[in-house]
Amino acid sequence: MEILILAVVIAVVVLGVLGGLVVGSRRKKPLPPAPPTAPDITAPPAEPHVGDEAETPRDEPRRTIEEVDLPDASAAAPVAVEEPPVVEAPAIEIPEPTAGRLVRLRARLSRSQNALGKGLLTLLSREHLDDETWEEIEDTLLTADVGVQPTQELVERLRERVRVLGTRTPAELRSLLREELLTILVPEFDRAVNTDSPLDTPGIVMVVGVNGTGKTTTTGKLARVLVADGKNVVLGAADTFRAAAADQLQTWGERVGARTVRGPEGGDPASIAFDAVKEGIEEGADVVLIDTAGRLHTKTGLMDELGKVKRVVEKHAPLDEVLLVLDATTGQNGLVQARVFAEVVDITGIVLTKLDGTAKGGIVIAVQRELGVPVKLVGLGEGADDLAPFEPEAFVDALIGD
Repeated sequence: MEILILAVVIAVVVLGVLGGLVVGSRRKKPLPPAPPTAPDITAPPAEPHVGDEAETPRDEPRRTIEEVDLPDASAAAPVAVEEPPVVEAPAIEIPEPTAGRLVRLRARLSRSQNALGKGLLTLLSREHLDDETWEEIEDTLLTADVGVQPTQELVERLRERVRVLGTRTPAELRSLLREELLTILVPEFDRAVNTDSPLDTPGIVMVVGVNGTGKTTTTGKLARVLVADGKNVVLGAADTFRAAAADQLQTWGERVGARTVRGPEGGDPASIAFDAVKEGIEEGADVVLIDTAGRLHTKTGLMDELGKVKRVVEKHAPLDEVLLVLDATTGQNGLVQARVFAEVVDITGIVLTKLDGTAKGGIVIAVQRELGVPVKLVGLGEGADDLAPFEPEAFVDALIGD
């Protein structure tokens, strides 16, 4: 037992000695050298302390102030200065003179209207003018939108004159038809657009009509007609219910140097018309053209609106002209529109647009008979100067050809 205890003690002592040797060997292992530290380039240089010697100055030649060259101003890069864009004023156009304009446009008119004149001449040239032939003549006139009553009157006069004339050479028939068409067009109508005010104010012209008939475009073209005749024009954009109507009218005016008075979209038309006449008076303009809205949902609304424009404008001066714009291609529907407007305002003249696009030139006769007022202007195309004063003789000559 003693021997066992002794063996255990010896074993513990041996283990203790071996453990101490291991720990000692670990403590004596040299550590790796520390890496060289890079100088801290971000740290500011140490300030010299009192007693430190200053750095020996470098031996470099120094220049005097006279030897230093200043930078050459001429060699400096130019600084780009952005100039504002130059907005060029639109070029003022010189409209085509109105005298004889319809004659110059006669070929365009005759291409679309010749069917009426040639058809009548062909029927009148038949050897036997029986009742059936006269019915065909009547149908031709009705198809051309001459209207029932004017057609009956024209046919009766033609029948009587052909019966009395007896012989019917082509030249005689053409002369006969020309005379009767001129008569029914009422050549004694005063077709001049009245722009001369009896007062010391501009002439005031109000343009009315359904939207879609070319009313605003016609107002712009009419401004060109008046400028071509030497008038100074102010435009009033009182159609505030149709989008871009004022922009469209202003563009027309700028092309001939006519100023446009306008207001906000949806604004009061009467207020704009009033301002247009007021500014026309202040500027000493010759004519004020007022473009109005052309809504026809209810006659009452139209009457109230146009009546208000008329009353407000006449606080300055009475209206000198009220022009109704009709689309010639609408035929008898145009007559319905004409009746409504005639009940609302006192129409003094008619403008027929798109007359070159229809063979129904008889609408000229029908609308004059319906309203008892003359057709004063006709539109014969899309060109800026395709609005012409209506001349009955030139119109009839275009109908029946040479």
